[in-house]
Amino acid sequence: MNADKYAVTGEKKVDITKLPTNSRSDKVDKEEIIKKYEENKLRLAELQDRFYADGREGIIVVIQALDASGKDSSIKNVFSGINPQGVKVHSYKAPTSEELAHDYLWRIHQNIPRRGEIAVFNRSHYEDLVTVQVEGIKPHYHMADRNIGKDDKKFFAERYDQVKNFEQYLFENSYRVVKIFLHISKDEQTEQLLERLEIPEKNWKFRSDDLKVRDKFDPYIKCFNEVINKTSTKDCPWYVLPGDQRWYTRYLITEILLDTLEKCDPQYPELPAEEMEKLDECRKVLRAALGKKENDKKKTSGKKSKK
Repeated sequence: MNADKYAVTGEKKVDITKLPTNSRSDKVDKEEIIKKYEENKLRLAELQDRFYADGREGIIVVIQALDASGKDSSIKNVFSGINPQGVKVHSYKAPTSEELAHDYLWRIHQNIPRRGEIAVFNRSHYEDLVTVQVEGIKPHYHMADRNIGKDDKKFFAERYDQVKNFEQYLFENSYRVVKIFLHISKDEQTEQLLERLEIPEKNWKFRSDDLKVRDKFDPYIKCFNEVINKTSTKDCPWYVLPGDQRWYTRYLITEILLDTLEKCDPQYPELPAEEMEKLDECRKVLRAALGKKENDKKKTSGKKSKK
C-alpha cells in the first residue's frame, strides 16, 4: 500500500474529517503489513547509511497530532533500526521565555539538521498555528500592536504564508520537509487516555489538563484541517495518516520515509582519482603489517613449545 493516497499537496482542498482513521478502507492484512513494515525498516537502515555518507540533502520529518495519538511510540518504533548518528529527535514543548523573546521560527531554525542527517520534530512550528489559535494565546504575545493588533484571520493568514515560505526556502537549500498528521478518532483518543490512567507504567504521561484538551477535540480538528490545507505544497506536502491502528500508521510512515530517501537518490561518495591510485599501495602496506603480526605470533608460539 503506497502512502501517496494520504498526501495533501495543496492542489485541491481536503476535508480531513472525512478521511479514514483506520485501515478498513484499504482492506489490508495485518500480518502482511507487519511483515512489510519490518522489511521497510531494513531498507530504511540501508538507505539512511548512504544518505548520511552522501551529505547532499537533509530531511525534516514533522509529526503533528492531537494528544494520545501515538507520536512518541511512532518515532520510537519507526526509527529504532536507523543509525542514531544520522538522526536527531526534537520534542517541542511550550516555548520558554527565551524562545518567546524571539520570532516563533527561531527555535525551529536552530534544529535544522546538517545535510546528510534526518531531524524528527515531535510537534513543531505548527503549534504556533494551531494551539495558539484554539487556545486563544495570540493576545498574550509581547509584540507590537501593528502585529498582534490585526484581526485573527489576517494574523494567521500571514503565518500560513510565512511557514510556506520558510519550508520552501529549506527545500531550495537542499532539504526535504515531510509533514505527517496522525489522524485518530475521538473514541481512540479516549481509549488511549484511559489506558494512561489504568496502566501504572503510563501514569506519568497523564495530566488532568488532558481532559480539557479532549473537550476541544472538534475545534482542534477543524483548525488542523485549515492549517493543513493552507500549508500543503507539492514540494512540502502533508500526509494525513489513519492513526487508530498503530501497526498500520507505523508502516505508512516507513513507506513515506522510503519514498523520500529514494527521491534523494543517495550515493556513497567516490574517492578522488589521486586517492584511488593509492589504494593498492595502502592495501599492500596493511596486508604486510598483518602478515608480520602473524609471523611474530608463530615465532612466539614456537619458542614457548620448545620450552
